Amino acid sequence: MEISFAGKTALVTGAGSGIGAAIAVALAKAGARVVVQDIGLAKAEAVAAGIGPQALAIGGDVADPQAVEGMVAKTVAFGGAIDLLVNNAGIGGPSAPVGDYPLEGWRHVMGINLDGVFYGMRFAIPEMLKTGKGAIVNIASILGSVGFANAPAYVAAKHAVVGLTKNAALEYSAKGIRVNSIGPAFIDTPLLDGLPPGAKEALVAVHPIGRLGTPEEVAALTLFLLSDQAGFITGSYHLVDGGYTAQ
Repeated sequence: MEISFAGKTALVTGAGSGIGAAIAVALAKAGARVVVQDIGLAKAEAVAAGIGPQALAIGGDVADPQAVEGMVAKTVAFGGAIDLLVNNAGIGGPSAPVGDYPLEGWRHVMGINLDGVFYGMRFAIPEMLKTGKGAIVNIASILGSVGFANAPAYVAAKHAVVGLTKNAALEYSAKGIRVNSIGPAFIDTPLLDGLPPGAKEALVAVHPIGRLGTPEEVAALTLFLLSDQAGFITGSYHLVDGGYTAQ
């Protein structure tokens, strides 16, 4: 069954590479106007250029509420409304146990991975209420449901994203706005490029399916949840994890 977003406008954060870029490209292929946001404007511009005139690249830091308010305003100016929002921007953060975790690292991870999701919804939802419809997907993680040693900030932020998603769904679903979250396992993106030798192979080994996921696989689920075909799905947390959490 073909999904079409013709006539709709989407904002995708952290879309300069990886999962966000795959989502932005897939949305555009399905007919949407897409605002490609990334803290690295050059990366966003490269993705938008590959899409064509139906895409707009913008920069900014999702941890800054004024910047996010501006991102939403630019999206509305570009497409006339904001119909779809994908809060994808995120970072991994330092690796350390709770008792040694750097305080600035904690604040930085929370600012992007949690505050950025809140700000996206905080400023997009009022615009969606003006049209009486909208769909939001928050990219969480498998670590929104399980722990991972030495990643306390990331795990806490992603658990919070799942809870925030449920809360927003309860508040706005009757007003025409659906909100869902996705929990990808380890996806083969530039976020993993800095791993030490052998670490990527070790990650593959903990996925029963025997490989890492692809950005396109996450994008496919994202598009479904944003589409009218998922019209009765809201407040849910959907895994794309190659069996990781089934163990």
